[in-house]
Amino acid sequence: MNTSLILKIAEVVLAVLLVISILLQSRGTGIGAAFGGGGNVYRTKRGAEKKLFQFTVLVAILFFGISLAGILL
Repeated sequence: MNTSLILKIAEVVLAVLLVISILLQSRGTGIGAAFGGGGNVYRTKRGAEKKLFQFTVLVAILFFGISLAGILL
């Protein structure tokens, strides 16, 4: 297997993980805030929500790095 193929496979896997982790995050203040619902804009992330957020940031950084490496190679 050449490096280009490995990078492409890693990029697809990271893209899927990134989409899933973003979709799993709670919506927070979405449409409800427009109609006067929950104004918890500034709230602290705790527990699983914090870990999911950190995982999303990590996957996004890895995805960016792999994508950049694919372009440069």
